[in-house]
Amino acid sequence: MLDSYNRNINYLRISVTDRCNLRCTYCMPAEGINLIEHDKVLKFEEIVEFTRVAVAKGINKVRLTGGEPLVRKGIVDLVKMLAEIKGINDLGMTTNGILLPKYAKDLKKAGLGRVNVSLDTLHPLKFKAVTRGGELHDVLVGIEAAKEAGLNPVKINTVIKKDIHEPDAAELAEWAERNDVQIRFISQMDLEKGKFGIVHGGTGGDCKICNRLRLTSDGYIKPCLFNDAGISIREVPYEEAFEQAIQLKPKCGESASTNKFYNMGG
Repeated sequence: MLDSYNRNINYLRISVTDRCNLRCTYCMPAEGINLIEHDKVLKFEEIVEFTRVAVAKGINKVRLTGGEPLVRKGIVDLVKMLAEIKGINDLGMTTNGILLPKYAKDLKKAGLGRVNVSLDTLHPLKFKAVTRGGELHDVLVGIEAAKEAGLNPVKINTVIKKDIHEPDAAELAEWAERNDVQIRFISQMDLEKGKFGIVHGGTGGDCKICNRLRLTSDGYIKPCLFNDAGISIREVPYEEAFEQAIQLKPKCGESASTNKFYNMGG
């Protein structure tokens, strides 16, 4: 379905939870967050039915995000339900990788195609500092589990502060080539200041070709990460909510005060 600027909107990112088992410095404030109440989080049936409507409107790529999607109870069941929707030809997930050893094989069997794993450094102490307590080893084991399960191509999402030549980024690029995974470099963003850039190795951040909508875990369809517009799919019929989001999609992102990385999935 084309938006007002003739962009074909065919990509839906679905945040299934705002909860996470890490506390990354660029995603969550040090003081923590006010978690969405359980009864306000979308039920699987709501997610699947809305996605079915979105696919009928032209969506063919779906990505599950969080928070950390693998902490959502029953996530494998949701993947299976979504994989059964005819018309989705790319079903993926963005994860921190920690729980992939537990779930990778079941996710593949359920119909998940591939994963993007967030990883910003190969130094254990730096990793622990950035994630406020995470263990690098757990993520590396998770990446191997994804590869073994066939969730390929495994892609690495690396946040950079300045450019792709900074030490951690350069080291990760070499590591990715040795370990047969792809890597994407994402400039550190600031939603309120409207700071973002084009993803190196991907298509994100380029407003003129942006093809995505976002569904938050509490049921708002969002046309842009850097825009506060959103329509509740619990208050507006699914088809109408989808069409409104398309109409509200701006030519370019500016800034947002209500959107947060931990409940939008980036």
